[in-house]
Amino acid sequence: MHPSILILSSVLSPLPATPKAGSSEQSLVIWFTGLPGSGKSSVCNYVRDSLKEKGFAVLVLRMDEQRRKYFPDPKYTSEERQKAYELFADDAVRAARPGRPVLLDATAPQVSMRRAVRDRVPRFAEVHIKCSLSTAMRREKSRPEGLVMADLYAKALERKKTGKEFPGLGRVIGVDVPFEMDPEAEMIIENDHLSLSEAGEKAMKFIEDKLLD
Repeated sequence: MHPSILILSSVLSPLPATPKAGSSEQSLVIWFTGLPGSGKSSVCNYVRDSLKEKGFAVLVLRMDEQRRKYFPDPKYTSEERQKAYELFADDAVRAARPGRPVLLDATAPQVSMRRAVRDRVPRFAEVHIKCSLSTAMRREKSRPEGLVMADLYAKALERKKTGKEFPGLGRVIGVDVPFEMDPEAEMIIENDHLSLSEAGEKAMKFIEDKLLD
């Protein structure tokens, strides 16, 4: 593992004192959001690697990984999702440090979930990786089984149509749960037809122009 890529430990130290507004030493949190299959994880990884090449130490928090720490046997209920995002927001705020960008890779379907971080850190940006549901379904279908169930959308649609239950399949964002767009999102990348490098460079240009000193 490259020394400039930091992994969040299970126990976070207390949040340090926040520098005064306008300070170049303020912590920075960037939240990559979008439907499952939108490409947010890939763009987040692109940005992580680009920042690493520029000499930044970067910490990445992914909900798919953190959820397993919060709930080792997740049920994906609405109540569990709400609690998971509360814990995720707390971890993001604790992790924020001057000079170390924190990248969040998580859908967070409700605007309030993302604002739970926005309202608590000095510098925050939401990067919405936006695409149609059909594009997200096509991309997700090619994703192998991992931290997230394979064929997520297809199974959710079949359940909605026939009532068939799939063990471990919770309420799926985009099918069972709407995704709420935040009108205050700092960057929206229309990602139906972009290559990864094109989407990644759009994100990096925004970050370099607007967020980095």
